[in-house]
Amino acid sequence: MKPGIPKGTRDFSPEEVIKRNYIFDTIREVFVRYGYQPIETPTMENLSTLTGKYGEEGDQLLFKVLNNGDFLSKANGEALENRDSAALISSISKRGLRYDLTVPFARYVVMHQNDIAFPFKRYQIQPVWRADRPQKGRYQEFYQCDVDVVGSDSLVYEAELVQIYDEVFSKLKLDVAIKVNNRKVLAGIAEVAGIGDRFMEMTIAIDKLDKIGEDGVRREMNKRSISDEAVDKVLEVLKIDNLADLRTAFAETATGLKGVEELETVFDYLGLDSTQNEVQFDITLARGLNYYTGCIFEVKAKGVNMGSIGGGGRYDDLTSVFGMSGTSGVGVSFGAERIFDVMEELNLFPKDDASTLKLVFVTFDQEALRYAFGWLNKLRAAGINAELYPEPAKMKKQMKYANARKVSYVAIVGSEEMTQEKIALKNMETGEQEKLSLEEVIAKLS
Repeated sequence: MKPGIPKGTRDFSPEEVIKRNYIFDTIREVFVRYGYQPIETPTMENLSTLTGKYGEEGDQLLFKVLNNGDFLSKANGEALENRDSAALISSISKRGLRYDLTVPFARYVVMHQNDIAFPFKRYQIQPVWRADRPQKGRYQEFYQCDVDVVGSDSLVYEAELVQIYDEVFSKLKLDVAIKVNNRKVLAGIAEVAGIGDRFMEMTIAIDKLDKIGEDGVRREMNKRSISDEAVDKVLEVLKIDNLADLRTAFAETATGLKGVEELETVFDYLGLDSTQNEVQFDITLARGLNYYTGCIFEVKAKGVNMGSIGGGGRYDDLTSVFGMSGTSGVGVSFGAERIFDVMEELNLFPKDDASTLKLVFVTFDQEALRYAFGWLNKLRAAGINAELYPEPAKMKKQMKYANARKVSYVAIVGSEEMTQEKIALKNMETGEQEKLSLEEVIAKLS
C-alpha cells in the first residue's frame, strides 16, 4: 500500500520545522514579555463543550471522534435507519478535536477558577482541527498561537493586543495591516437597517464581503430573508470609513454608539505610542464567530495574496455557557501556518538561525576521527552547533553530506592539523580556508 497522509495535513522537513520554531519562539518571547502565562489543553474536548460556540457553519466543521469499542451498539437505531447524521452523532460520538483554543480556554477558566488570579493572562501554542476544504493558506490541521486575558472589562487590553500584533510582526519583518472593528458597531448597523433580530444572518454575510463582493452579500442576505431595503441601508453604512461620521449615522442606536465609544478609547490608548504597522478602523470586519461581543481584530499581510494571518476579539459571555457568568475576556490568535507560507513567499526567514547546524567535521583516518571527536565536545560546550561525520569515508562523500546539511563551515582534520593542534576551517559559501586553533574557532563561530 502506498503511504499517504490525510488531506489538509502536512509533513514538515527539519528545515521547515526550524523555520516554524523561529515563528513560535518570536511569538512566545513577546507573549512572555507582556506578562502572559502558558497553559495547554487536551487535543480532544467533549462535543458538548464545542458545539454551539462557533455558529452554524463552525459546528459543521468540527471533527467528531467515534466512541470507544462497539460504538454502534448504543447508536440511535431510528436515526441510523433513516441515515440522519445530525440525530445519530450524539449517540455514537461524545468527543471532538478542538476547533480553536478560545473555547477550551473558557472551559479551563471555569474549571480552575479557584486556582488562578484575575485578570488571568494566558498564552497557548497548540494545534487545532477544522474539516474545511483545503486550499492555499487553509489546512485541516494547523497551529494557533493564542493570547487572552479574562476577568477584566478594561479596553487597555484591546490596545495591548494590538501592540502585541504590531511587535510580533515587526520582529518577523512582516508588513501587515491590523484591522479593528466592534461587534456593537455591527449590531448598530442591524438596528439602523431595522433587522436587529437578524444580526447573526447579517454578520455571516458581511464576513464574506471581501470574497464575494456587494452583490454576493446582497444575495446572501436575501437568501436569509433580509429585504432589499434593509440590505441597501446596511451597504450604505458599510461605506463609512471614520468614527466621527459613524456617530452621526448611529444617532438612534445606543448599542452602535457604545461600539464607537469603545473604538475611540482603544485608538486613544494606541495614540500614546506609535505603532510600526498600519492600524485601521474597518467597518466591514465582522469575524463570523458567535462569541464575540465587543472589539474585533484581523491582520492581513501586505504584498501577498493570502487571507487573514491573525484575528480575535472581546467575548463577554463565553464562560457563562459553562456556568460562570460576569467574566469578560479578550484575545487574539496568530495563524502560524499562514504566517509560515507568507514568510516563505516573501523570503523573510533569517539565513542563519541559532538552531541550525553550524559546523561539520570531516576526517581522513581513525586517528583524525578520534581527534575531531574531542574538539566536537568542546565546541558544543561553547554553544556551537556541530557534528562529526561518523567515519573517515572518501572526502567527496563527507563533503556531499556537509553540503546536504547546508552548514556554514566544514572542519577538515588530517595528520598535519593534528600535529599543529589546529583544524582547517572551510567557509562553505566563499570557499575560503584557514587553519585555526580551538580558541580561534570558538571566537569565530560564537
